[in-house]
Amino acid sequence: MESIVSAQLLPPPGPFPRSPLRHPLERRWLHYAFLTRDGSRALVANIAWLGDEGRSAGRRNAILLTHQREVGWSCSQWNAAGPAEPWSSFRLASPPRLLESPPEMPDFELAATKGWPWARLRLQPTSTPGIGGCATFHGDHWQRWQAEPGVLARGFWRTRPGEPDPFEAVGYHERVRGRWGWPEMGGWVFGFCNHAPEGLGEGRPPEWSIVFALLQPGEEMPGQACVLMLWRRGRLIRFIPRRLLRVTAAGQLERDRVETLPAQMALLGTGPMAAVPAALCLDGYQGRDWVQLRFRGRAAARLVVPSETSLRPYSVHEVIGEAEAELAIGPHRVSFRSPAIVEFAGGATAGSWDVS
Repeated sequence: MESIVSAQLLPPPGPFPRSPLRHPLERRWLHYAFLTRDGSRALVANIAWLGDEGRSAGRRNAILLTHQREVGWSCSQWNAAGPAEPWSSFRLASPPRLLESPPEMPDFELAATKGWPWARLRLQPTSTPGIGGCATFHGDHWQRWQAEPGVLARGFWRTRPGEPDPFEAVGYHERVRGRWGWPEMGGWVFGFCNHAPEGLGEGRPPEWSIVFALLQPGEEMPGQACVLMLWRRGRLIRFIPRRLLRVTAAGQLERDRVETLPAQMALLGTGPMAAVPAALCLDGYQGRDWVQLRFRGRAAARLVVPSETSLRPYSVHEVIGEAEAELAIGPHRVSFRSPAIVEFAGGATAGSWDVS
């Protein structure tokens, strides 16, 4: 009896419950994002399972996106190939694999059908996951989200035809599940940065990590959810809720710095997108502690996402740039700069982003 009770108390043996995806709007996805310490290289990947009445496991989509400062973006289609059960740190507890393990045993592998972009990486979590959040909106629509910064990556990637190049970076991993339509979702603004001034080879977590998320449900702007989380050396030390946060945006990123991907989406008459802000500012206060984050974008990729309930396109902008942070946490007064990625997601409109 004790063994049965203990088994019932364990979490699912993977990032998601072992339950079927039946409704067309039911979704699960794993998100990965990595930046080199100088910000010159970036990798972003999404692996999603969408509800399908004919298949209990759902329909799988995956996309791989890479960026090099000197050559720009490279992107797969939405059918990037990878293992049936991709790596995720949101699993049952197990001894961590070290980055020094043989490279022929990768944790993460994803590739476009044409052969590039392609990535084969060893991944190592170094930080505790953030607090999971759940938002409900538009009647029966909902989303559950959990983030984890400080994921170390080492391996090889190929962004153009030819031999693969070494890749070493620090990044972010998240899991998302829920049930929603894109028009009802409205949009979100999300971002992260890892301040890792020392080498990654020793497997140490970043000195500081910041993750923030602003959910903007359509027609429910007063009820938007927002949170900022702060990690120090792999431990979550501050959770700042919406009522203690101020979010502002300024300027517009030049249009020629925004590329529509996958490439053929630009040929389908996809509607124009709201201009991406050139700068995003977050100010959070909790008692005598405070966090200030200033993000400035440098290059953006617009990923066009099909919508199941509307002909109106929905897009996610992956924006690469630099974050400047100032912190006053207990006895610590710190300022730093680090590469960062911010996502601006929403419907195609000619207006501007409202982050108030």
